[in-house]
Amino acid sequence: MGARENFPITDIEALNPETENAIRQAMRAGFSPLTVEPPMTLSEFAEKHFYLSAESSQTQQRWVPYPFQPGIMDAMGDDRILEVDVFKSARVGYTKMLLASIAYDAHHKKRNQALWQPTDDDSDSFCKTELEPMLRDVKVMRKVFPSYLKKSKDNTLRLKVFLGSLLHLLGGKASKNYRRITVASAKLDEIDGFDQLIERSADPWTLSRKRLEGATFPKHIIGSTPRVKGLSHIEGRTLAAQARMVFHILCPHCGLEHPLSWGGEDKQHGFKWDKDDPANVWHQCHHCHGKLRQSDYLRIYKDGAWVSECGNWRYGVDRCWRDAAGMPTKPPRHVAFKIWTAYSPQATWAEIVESFLHAMVKRKAGDKGPLMGWINETLGETWEDDEAEKLEIDVLKQRAEDYRLRTVPAGGLVLVAGVDVQGDRWEVVVWAMGRGEEMWVIDYCVIPGDPGLEDEWAAKLDPYLRSTFTHECGVELGISAVGIDMMGDFTHQGYNYTRFRESSKVYGVRGDPQPGQPIGAKPKLQDVNFRGTVVKRGAKLWYVGTDTAKDVMFSRLKVRDPGPGYVHFSKDLPDAFYLQLTAESRVPVSTARGVLTRWVNVNRQRNEVLDCTVYALFAAYRLALHTKTDSAWTTLQKKLHVEVPKQPRPAPAPAPEAPPATPPPAAPAKRRPARPPVSPFASDDWSNRL
Repeated sequence: MGARENFPITDIEALNPETENAIRQAMRAGFSPLTVEPPMTLSEFAEKHFYLSAESSQTQQRWVPYPFQPGIMDAMGDDRILEVDVFKSARVGYTKMLLASIAYDAHHKKRNQALWQPTDDDSDSFCKTELEPMLRDVKVMRKVFPSYLKKSKDNTLRLKVFLGSLLHLLGGKASKNYRRITVASAKLDEIDGFDQLIERSADPWTLSRKRLEGATFPKHIIGSTPRVKGLSHIEGRTLAAQARMVFHILCPHCGLEHPLSWGGEDKQHGFKWDKDDPANVWHQCHHCHGKLRQSDYLRIYKDGAWVSECGNWRYGVDRCWRDAAGMPTKPPRHVAFKIWTAYSPQATWAEIVESFLHAMVKRKAGDKGPLMGWINETLGETWEDDEAEKLEIDVLKQRAEDYRLRTVPAGGLVLVAGVDVQGDRWEVVVWAMGRGEEMWVIDYCVIPGDPGLEDEWAAKLDPYLRSTFTHECGVELGISAVGIDMMGDFTHQGYNYTRFRESSKVYGVRGDPQPGQPIGAKPKLQDVNFRGTVVKRGAKLWYVGTDTAKDVMFSRLKVRDPGPGYVHFSKDLPDAFYLQLTAESRVPVSTARGVLTRWVNVNRQRNEVLDCTVYALFAAYRLALHTKTDSAWTTLQKKLHVEVPKQPRPAPAPAPEAPPATPPPAAPAKRRPARPPVSPFASDDWSNRL
C-alpha cells in the first residue's frame, strides 16, 4: 500500500486526466438516479430535447411540434390522467409523440414502462427503426442509457435498461407477453392490429392494465388508426372515455370555434371543392359556412384548442385544463383525443380530396379496398360497409305465428337446445327441428344463478334440460341434444358439469371464428380441473365453426315460405329475442390473408340468443339431422303418430264444362293416448328420446 494509504479520496486532481475523467463520469452516473430534474411537461421536454432521426423522418432536425400535438403529449405526461387514448389517422405524428413519451418516462420520471406492438416482428421493427435512432440522437438520453452504442443484456430488442428504470418491448399476440412484468406506464401502439382476444383469454387493454396495479401514478396510453366498426379496440376505448377531445380552430369570418370535419354532400359544412378542378379545395365553417383555405388554416391553427364533446373541458395555448366557464380545473381521469389527416401540414387538402375521388371511382368498379383505406388512414374513422349483410328485425317479427311457447307444432320432431353462460345466469333457447331442417323456436328461458358455484349447474340446469314439451299430437318430447358454452370465466365448472353428461348428448362447446370451420368438429380433451389437478378422463370440448353456423342460420332466415329450411317464430317471443338474434352482421375485416368478411357485433349489443342458436345448430349436427333421409323422418313421424304428409301428385285437368268435384270430408285422425315422457338423459339413440 505504501504512500497510497495517505492518498486523499477527494484529491481527484492528483490523478492523470483519463482516470480523473473516468471517476467523474462514474460518480455522475452513480448519483444520477438520485437527481431530480426541474418539473416540466412532456411537451416542454420534447421541445427542449427531442430530435427527429434520419431513419424515421422526412427531415433530420430538432423537434418542432404542430399546434395540436402539445395537448396530446401533455396528457401522456400528466400524472393526474390515468388513461390516454389517441383515435387517429396516419400522418399526424403519433409515433414521434409516443417516442417522446418513452424518453420522458425514462429520463425525466424514471419509471418502468412497457410498449406492446401488434406482433413480435412489429416490436422488433419499431425498436430498430424508431427507438434506437432516438436513443442515439436525443443526447440527453445518454445520461440514463450509456450503453446505447453496444449490445448487451441491458440493450436488446426486448429490453432497454436505463439508469433508474427499464423499458419492455413486446409483441401483443401471446398472452405470456403480458405476464411477470410490473410497470408504471403501459403503452399499446396500433391496438386495432391486435387480436380481439389474446389467445382466447382477454382483450389486450385488460391484460396490459393488470401490469399497472400497485403503481403510484399508473399511466395507460393507447393509440391506433381505427379499422372495422364493431371490431375496433380504439373505438371502444374512446367511447368509454370521460372526455372525448376534438381540436377546434377559430373561424376568421364569424369568430366561432369549430373542428375540421369532412362533412359530405348533404351537409353545408366541411370540405368542398370545385368539381371541374378538385385541387381547388376549401373548408366551410359549421356556423357561418365561410370558406377557409389550407393556407388560412395554417396561419390560425396555432391558436386552436382541444375541446371536449361535452363542453366540460378544454386545453388551449396556455396549456392549462379549464372548465366550461374558463376556470382552471382538474383534467379527466380518462381522456381520448381524435385527430385526422386534414389537421396535419404533412398532407395537402388537395391530396385528401384527390385520394377520396380515386377511392370512389374504384368503389363504383366493385373494389372497396381504396375507400376502406381512405376512411381508416386519412379520415381516421372506422369502416362500416353500408352493403353488409344484415338481418331485419321487423321482417322476422311479422312472421310470428300463433303457436304458444313450450308447445311443439306438428312439423317439429326433434328438440335441440343451446345454452349461453353469463356471470349471473344461464340463457337457453330450445329449437324444434323437422323435415328438411325446418325450425321452430320452442322456448327462450333465462335461468338466474351463480355459474361460479359448481353445485348450481346441476341444481339449475338439470331440471330445465330434463323437462319435456308437449307436441301437437299429445306426445311429450324431451331435449335430444344440448350445446353449452364453455368460454368465459366458468370454464372448469362447465367441464365438470358436461363430463358426466356426455353420454346423454350434453356437449361442452366453444366457438371457433376461423372461416370455413365445420359446425361440428372433433373434440379435444380438457384434462385439468379448476384446482389444477390432472383428470385422467378429461371432459371433451367441442369446437363450433361459428361463422359457418351463422351463415347457415342467416340463409335460413331469408327463406320466405314454410317448408325445408324455413324458421318459425312464436308470437309469445319478446322483442329482446329478435334484437339478440339479429345483433350481428357480416362485414369486411382486414386480415393477414387480405380483406375477408366476418360476422361482427357492430353495435355491441347483447347476442346471447344468437350464440344459443349456434350451439343448438351444433347439437342438431351432432345428431346428424342434416343427413337424415326422407324415410328416416317418416319413421320418426310414425313413432310420434303424426300424420305423414303425402307427396303431391299432378291431377288430370278437369273438363272445362264439368265443375270440379267436391272432395269428401276427411275422417278425423285417430290419436293414441300420449305415452309417458322419456328423459332425454336416458338413452344415446336420438330416435328413442320420444
